[in-house]
Amino acid sequence: MSTFHVTSIFLSAALCLTLILMPQQTNAARAFFVFGDSLVDSGNNNYLVTTARADSPPYGIDYPTGRPTGRFSNGLNLPDIISEQIGSEPTLPILSPELTGEKLLIGANFASAGIGILNDTGVQFLNILRIGRQFELFQEYQERVSEIIGSEKTQQLVNGALVLMTLGGNDFVNNYFFPFSSRRRQSSLEEFSQLLISEYKKILARLYELGARRVMVTGTGPLGCVPAELASSGSVNGECAPEAQQAAAIFNPLLVQMLQGLNSEIGSDVFIGANAFNMNADFINNPQRFGFVTSKVACCGQGAYNGRGICTPLSSLCPDRNAYAFWDPFHPTEKATRLIVQQIMTGSAEYMNPMNLSTIMALDSRI
Repeated sequence: MSTFHVTSIFLSAALCLTLILMPQQTNAARAFFVFGDSLVDSGNNNYLVTTARADSPPYGIDYPTGRPTGRFSNGLNLPDIISEQIGSEPTLPILSPELTGEKLLIGANFASAGIGILNDTGVQFLNILRIGRQFELFQEYQERVSEIIGSEKTQQLVNGALVLMTLGGNDFVNNYFFPFSSRRRQSSLEEFSQLLISEYKKILARLYELGARRVMVTGTGPLGCVPAELASSGSVNGECAPEAQQAAAIFNPLLVQMLQGLNSEIGSDVFIGANAFNMNADFINNPQRFGFVTSKVACCGQGAYNGRGICTPLSSLCPDRNAYAFWDPFHPTEKATRLIVQQIMTGSAEYMNPMNLSTIMALDSRI
C-alpha cells in the first residue's frame, strides 16, 4: 500500500474521531457569548476602520503578553475574568481569524467599542459593529458551528450558553451628552431613557429569538463619576457630574423593570440584571477600602483627572495600576474589574437579580 493511501486512511480516521468527539465537548463545556460595547470588546475593533481602538500601548501593559489586544484595559477585561471564574478559555473576537474549528465551541465575543442601544450612538467612531450587525454575525456563527456539529447540537450549544450583554452607557456619554447632540434638543432625559428601554427590550427579545436562554444584562455604572465626566464637567473636588449621575439613576431602575417584565412574558428567568452602578459605586465611594489610592484620576490619560482625550503612548501613565480604580478616562482597571466580577459571581440581590452567576451555574448544571 502506498504512503499516500496510508496517510489518507489515517487522516480520514482522525477526522471521524474529531467529529465524534466534538458533540460531546459541546455538552461538557458551556459556551459563552458576549455582546455590547467597549467594556466587553476583546478586540473586534482591531479589524475595523474605526477611531474606537485600544490596539496601541500602553493598553495591554498588564495583559499576559504585555501587548495591546484591543481590550480597553491594562490587562484582562470583564468577559476574560468571567471565563476564568467559570473555568473556560476566554472567548475570541468574532472577527478574529483564529476563531475556527473547535475554538468556535467555546463561544465568541461580538462586542464592539463605541456602540449603543440606538443606531445613531457612536456615529463619530465610523465603522463599528452595531448591535444589529452583532446579531447577524451571531446567526452566521451558528451556521458555521452547524457545519461542524450539526444544527441540533448547535441549538443545544446556544440554548445552554451563558450570555453577557453590556449596552447603554454610550447612548448617554457618546450621544445624549455629546456636544451639539440632536437627541438632547429633541427630548428630556426621562424621555430619552424611556426610548432607550423600549429599544433595548426589542434587542433582548431578538436575542431570545436567536436562542439565548441565560443572559446577564449589565446596567450602567455611575456615569458621572468616570474621570472623563469629572474633567468635562469641571469638577473641582472630584464630585461626580450630577446630570450624568441622574441619567444612570433614571435608566437603571427602568432596566430592572423591563427585564422583570420580559421574564414574566417568557415565563422563565432568562434575563439576569447585573447592578453595575452599585458594583462600581462601592470602590468609587470608598477606594481605600479596596486598596486603591484613587477612584477619581485615571491611570492613563491627559489633563484634569487624566480624563481628557484618550490613552496613548504620549499619555501620563501611572506606575502601579493596582492603585487606580480607572485605567483610562472611561474604563476600569483589571483590579477594579475583578471586584465587579466577584459581585457577579457571588453578590446578593442588591447586585444580581434574581440570582448571581454561582447560583445560575449550580441550577443549570442540574438541567
